[in-house]
Amino acid sequence: MSATSPILLILGVLLCLASLVFLFVVTLRGREANIELARRRPGVAEQPSALTRVAASATSFVERNLSRNARFGSASSLEEAGLHLRQADFILLLGCAVVTMGVVGFVLGGLGLALVFALLTPFGGMLFLNIMAGKRRAKFESQLGDTLQMLSGGLRAGHSLLRAVDAVAQESDAPTSEEFARLVNETRLGRDLKDSMADSARRMRSEDFDWMAQAIEIHREVGGDLAEVLDHVGETIRERMQIKGQVQSLSAEGKLSAYILIALPIGIFLFLSFSNPGYLGVLYTNVLGWVMLGFGVVLLALGSFWLSRVVKIKF
Repeated sequence: MSATSPILLILGVLLCLASLVFLFVVTLRGREANIELARRRPGVAEQPSALTRVAASATSFVERNLSRNARFGSASSLEEAGLHLRQADFILLLGCAVVTMGVVGFVLGGLGLALVFALLTPFGGMLFLNIMAGKRRAKFESQLGDTLQMLSGGLRAGHSLLRAVDAVAQESDAPTSEEFARLVNETRLGRDLKDSMADSARRMRSEDFDWMAQAIEIHREVGGDLAEVLDHVGETIRERMQIKGQVQSLSAEGKLSAYILIALPIGIFLFLSFSNPGYLGVLYTNVLGWVMLGFGVVLLALGSFWLSRVVKIKF
């Protein structure tokens, strides 16, 4: 029972966290579907709950003491990840996660593990932002061919360029709709469309969208049939996406092998730590064992970097 108790404790903690997340999501969805109190009972002011007041005061405190030059969870990184949060809200949520993971680590392994979990949680938060931003950029790239088709169709229907961009913002799916809505709003505020599209291409790290912005700018300078130009650009982008899909399918086996080779030693180490702690205890009680652990970590890092370079193909 002593060997299985840590595993059961971990499963219990994970189930509790999952239930809390599920309850939080269900509560948010139910709140969005409700009719506002001002519409149901005119003249009655809605009183915020105690939890709402505490959260608002904590957020305002973080926002007051937060430096304007702070890059951790900056507004640009949150926008790239598609999260509609303020920097203070993100830092407050991450702080709650740090405390939660510290408690979990203390319950599982004492103060040392609690410190490790608390220190690794911010890195996990930044990794989460990078993963969400990468998924958002990939989805934007996959929608770019249809976006160009919608733009050229709107121009052929007799609409102006800004009207066609507005139509894409209203009819496309996210994140294309969000980016094009931002283009429309910035243009209405007086910013040049060229600068807005250049910022969007830099924010999404999309060379294809940069080509599209350059084609539109060249058309604005020299004239011509912009719909035909966008059709040619869209055809080139679709061919590039097709080649990219073929490369990804051919390199999928190598990526899966890399994931397995990286996870295998870590998984075996964790399994032996729980199933037979005395077998690995020699590594922690001997200087040679610590040296072997250090060499193992360095070699695993070098192997992971090498495998990531092998399966990453640039074209």
